[in-house]
Amino acid sequence: MSQIFNFLFGQYEGYQTINIVLEIIAVIFGFLSVWYSKKNNILVFPTGMISTLIFVYLLLHWGLLGDMMINAYYFIMSVYGWYVWTRQTGDNELTPISKMTAKEQKIGVAIFFATMVFVYLVYHIFDKLNSWTAWVDMLTTALFFVGMWLMAKRKLENWIFWIVADIISIPLYFYKGFTFTSLQYLGFTFIAISGYYAWKNTLGKARQTT
Repeated sequence: MSQIFNFLFGQYEGYQTINIVLEIIAVIFGFLSVWYSKKNNILVFPTGMISTLIFVYLLLHWGLLGDMMINAYYFIMSVYGWYVWTRQTGDNELTPISKMTAKEQKIGVAIFFATMVFVYLVYHIFDKLNSWTAWVDMLTTALFFVGMWLMAKRKLENWIFWIVADIISIPLYFYKGFTFTSLQYLGFTFIAISGYYAWKNTLGKARQTT
């Protein structure tokens, strides 16, 4: 039993207690945010903002620049998404769930590659391209950036990007030594799959009524 515990949490030996507590709090609010997103609830944004602010501090402290930028971007997009989700589109109807348009698909591709290039330059400038995790970090950052942009616009496809990036992040964060965050992404994967079908059903019902 102790061997399993050491395997999962031995990475935290030597960590400051306050940072471990902050990571746990950030994970809890991260779960709440994804759960509210699945429920199509506006609380996805305030809970997510708390989680991302904590992670920005922790990841800066740990020197994980790509991950830090993801969370800083999340915070900014949460402000934007909060506005979009509460905006009326006509006849007092709030922004509905919808699928990506052809134009949005092109924008999504542009965001993906622009993010990859930007994160590469950041790692190169700070001389952090010394591990394979940096290259995986570029990929997950790009996926998360597109996913967050689509979620802010209430697009069904946002869940697909979350699912792929979450699956990659599970072993990535465990390898980096952040077991709680790795377990968070494991939970995120299941919630994201459930969220995709929940949003898909909501979209289908909306089309039937119209």
